[in-house]
Amino acid sequence: MTTTDMPRKADSTPGRAVPKKRSGGAASGGLRRAIPATTLLWVLAALYGVPVLWFVLSSFKPAGDLFSLPLTLFPTNPTVSGYEAAWDSANFSQYFINTAIVCVIATILTVGVSCCTGYALAKYDNKWLKAFFVGILATTMLPGEVMLAPLFLVVRDLGFYNSLAGIILPAVLTATGCFMFRQFFLTVPDELIEAARIDGARELSIFLRIMVPISRPIMLTLAILSFQWRWNDYIWPLLMLNDPEKFTVQIGIQSLVGAQNINWSVLLGGSVISMVPLIVVFLVFQRYVMNADINAGLKD
Repeated sequence: MTTTDMPRKADSTPGRAVPKKRSGGAASGGLRRAIPATTLLWVLAALYGVPVLWFVLSSFKPAGDLFSLPLTLFPTNPTVSGYEAAWDSANFSQYFINTAIVCVIATILTVGVSCCTGYALAKYDNKWLKAFFVGILATTMLPGEVMLAPLFLVVRDLGFYNSLAGIILPAVLTATGCFMFRQFFLTVPDELIEAARIDGARELSIFLRIMVPISRPIMLTLAILSFQWRWNDYIWPLLMLNDPEKFTVQIGIQSLVGAQNINWSVLLGGSVISMVPLIVVFLVFQRYVMNADINAGLKD
């Protein structure tokens, strides 16, 4: 008795892909590759975080426990006397107001001027603009201390010495902000601008209605950086201000240092107080930066 092989029935669905089993080795391999990078990030976070944690916890220690041996991370007798003494000995409310005025106005002007400058440098073909951009970048090659003396003379001759305006104006144009916006606007297709021009939009309308909205992530990022720079600025306000009623926070903290000795508990308390508004601003605006859509307004 003989048997014949029956032809195998073909799949009725043409072009149907045969499902393949996912290999578990790929997932495990990716996990193994991620372990070194994750470990490195945790090590770097610890290197940055432990000193800050020590700094904050030490502000709750009495002055006598700061240098007692053996050193301890957590305070054995927590106290807020350093904060109370720092707040009472320095006019922090006025310092915060002055610093907030400087930071808000300087940040708004910095973002606005940098956005306009970056757009012009990226979308207009002019040799003078290229030379201007090179000049802006050249300022980053010089130490800030080199420019303090000529900058001080210019601001003084303009009549802004011992005023908050003298602190704000030199911070309006920054090389970092111009570079950030220029690099971002270079990624925006020129066809988008040409289409707007064909539709009858003017240059100012194109900039305000198209370029400004899609550059929101860069604006928020630069705003956070600018606010941080102005809040932590120490040397320039120290040169420009001699009226205690116009001192910023960092100059006010310096006034807590005595001529003969330093009360470290008070100094640590004042330093932590000065950090709180900056941390709050960063946490609030970080969410908007992370959720911003860089490609908003662009279509294929």
